[in-house]
Amino acid sequence: MSERKVLTKYYPPDFDPSAITRTPKHLRSTGPRVITVRLMAPFSMKCTSCGEYIYRGRKFNARKETTEEKYFNIPIYRFYIRCTRCSGEITFVTDPKNMDYRAEKGAKRNFEPWRDREKAEGTADETEQEVLDRLEREEGEEKEQLERDKMAELEEKMMDSKREMAIADALDEIRTRNARIERNEALGEEAALANVQEEVDEAALRAQREDEEAARKAFMTESGEKVKRLVEEETETTQQAPVSMPPPSFARVKKAKKPMANALGIKKKAKPSLV
Repeated sequence: MSERKVLTKYYPPDFDPSAITRTPKHLRSTGPRVITVRLMAPFSMKCTSCGEYIYRGRKFNARKETTEEKYFNIPIYRFYIRCTRCSGEITFVTDPKNMDYRAEKGAKRNFEPWRDREKAEGTADETEQEVLDRLEREEGEEKEQLERDKMAELEEKMMDSKREMAIADALDEIRTRNARIERNEALGEEAALANVQEEVDEAALRAQREDEEAARKAFMTESGEKVKRLVEEETETTQQAPVSMPPPSFARVKKAKKPMANALGIKKKAKPSLV
């Protein structure tokens, strides 16, 4: 009884493995090679028998069969699984062309939006004519992009040339200023002041000439005649001799006193005349 728990078995010294004629179970069949594997559902599907939904990634003990079909010398495998509700047989095969799996029998693949997007873009299950059309369209887009790149490159070159011209003008101005400064330093301080004074005088004379020219143009008519100023003759005003006023007097003047009745506000009635 203790030997049933032993992990290693006893092999006699005269044991010959080649004498064993037993063939493994998965190699005994003469038909297609079928082995049992553990896998997950490669896509979500719906059973056509009972309507059960099987989500992607669910684990199954499947039978793997190597078919006789090949795609560019790549073998195609078929897998057999059972529905989790009705135990109906579901088969799906590999699709090396699209690097995917394809439902074959017993189930229907669910809708997947990204597959429609690929189909709309023309990258899934394209025919030869569709491939040619897509390549021509891509080639035309590449030509347009190349033309746009050339235009952008030309504009960039023009901007660079304008920038170089501006830099050259600035350098010429700097060289001129430096040469003038060096010349003034060579002539000395007095000569430099004289040059500066001459430049100031020339600028003032130039401004005066411009003002005179502007004034001349302002006082000229369209025909070229000079505008004359009309001076009105002033009328001689008669000069009157000032009236001599008497000198001021500071003598005190007495005012006449009012009667008492007027001070008290009593009005006297006029006496009737006897005539």
